[in-house]
Amino acid sequence: MKVLSIIPARGGSKGIPLKNLVILNQKPLLYYTVTASLKSKIINKTVVSTDNKKISRVALKLGAEVICRPKKLATDTTSLEPVIEHVLNYLNTHDGYNPEIIVILQNTSPLRTTKHIDEALTLMKKQNYDSILSGFSTHTFLWKQSKKVIIPLDYDPKKRPNRQSMHEQLFENGAIFATKTSCFTKSNCRISGKIGFYKMPLESSYNIDSYDDLRSIKKFFKILNRN
Repeated sequence: MKVLSIIPARGGSKGIPLKNLVILNQKPLLYYTVTASLKSKIINKTVVSTDNKKISRVALKLGAEVICRPKKLATDTTSLEPVIEHVLNYLNTHDGYNPEIIVILQNTSPLRTTKHIDEALTLMKKQNYDSILSGFSTHTFLWKQSKKVIIPLDYDPKKRPNRQSMHEQLFENGAIFATKTSCFTKSNCRISGKIGFYKMPLESSYNIDSYDDLRSIKKFFKILNRN
């Protein structure tokens, strides 16, 4: 089975300039996702989609293939779907390559490992899901802002339940998205059809979107290195 992983890595980033190459534990952020993909026993083609020459050079050095992304698909408002479509069209046109499964791995999740990827894809196949996404589960009390006050979303404060008796809530963590190519072609969405959920530990679900996130995860790596 042809299983393609696409790693989006544009050069621009408002939160952290050139975020994909920021150094984390003596390695560029890109290293963690590319390495996790290349070590997978299920993924057999790893492609980095980027508009940046520095990112391209690092990705090639790490062992990934690179597809140059047009600048119009590298803006702050560009969603993942046009990027996926561009990669698929490029591979079909230039290599005659058409994967059966597409896996999207974002660099903002450096604690997502090969084990997580392969377990998610194995679950997708075993349960015959059309798509699967990763996240974590919790039991918590949710509120939302309504003008100047907040209102509860999932419980009545007058009848506050025990945490253990609450419904399980599932949160996306953005680490893994996978879908059948046939489903993507029909829906033009990274997840569609019969969707499965792969549970990751909360501590592995960390996302790097800001300098605060980066500082926190650097502390985490220091602890890991000490132990």
